[in-house]
Amino acid sequence: MTKQIHITPQLNKNPVEGFSAGLIDDDDIYKWEVVIIGPQDTLFEGGFFKAYLTFPYDYPLRPPKMKFITEIWHPNVAKNGDVCISILHEPGEDKFGYEKPEERWLPIHTVETIMISVISMLADPNSDSPANVDAAKEWREDPNGEFKKKVARCVRKSQEMAYD
Repeated sequence: MTKQIHITPQLNKNPVEGFSAGLIDDDDIYKWEVVIIGPQDTLFEGGFFKAYLTFPYDYPLRPPKMKFITEIWHPNVAKNGDVCISILHEPGEDKFGYEKPEERWLPIHTVETIMISVISMLADPNSDSPANVDAAKEWREDPNGEFKKKVARCVRKSQEMAYD
């Protein structure tokens, strides 16, 4: 028996600006590729950042994992590309007491709400809870210096790779 999940019929009916999403392979509904367009008026503007969303078999009870494939320099993206934001953290209480349960994964979240959160994260990094400590330090201490240069390099690379 094949398990069926209902991921997001709304994506086709009400597209959200700033990203595109679809299955990597039509035979695997659990693995998606997304491309996030760097938000306007941010350091990421003009970039095309590819990522994978991998859904667990018990979605929507548990969150998908998101990993950028395109290089990105951001406090909330680990150096290996893993995205670290509250909405993608397992549901329930945060053992460190940093996040409220309602900030974490809830079964009502969809690809759209995840992407809106990630786009918002790009525009407004949270350096208090970094996945990339070096990027967070640069963001806090000199956002228009080395941090800006590294992001600009990532944007340029993403533009070059967008058509590969």
